[in-house]
Amino acid sequence: MIYERIKELREKAGLSQAQLAKRLDVTRSSVNAWEMGLSTPTTQYIVAISKLFHVSADYILGLESDLSLSLSNYSDEEIALIYNLIKYIDKQH
Repeated sequence: MIYERIKELREKAGLSQAQLAKRLDVTRSSVNAWEMGLSTPTTQYIVAISKLFHVSADYILGLESDLSLSLSNYSDEEIALIYNLIKYIDKQH
């Protein structure tokens, strides 16, 4: 489950394994091993991944099935922009 979530989040963000590895300061082969289910990231990296992709660690661990974004690291202005973007997208559907 963890391996699927990491790959899904990475791909949705448009990052290569090498780019994700660089952001986390690990090797590309570590990211590859996580995504293949050959190894599991340590707690430190699960937290770093959750912060990078603005999701909960529970989502990465498969304890939550719904994807939700954490806005705690955004300013009030950025949050307002995100909400306006969501409203705009909703109007298009």
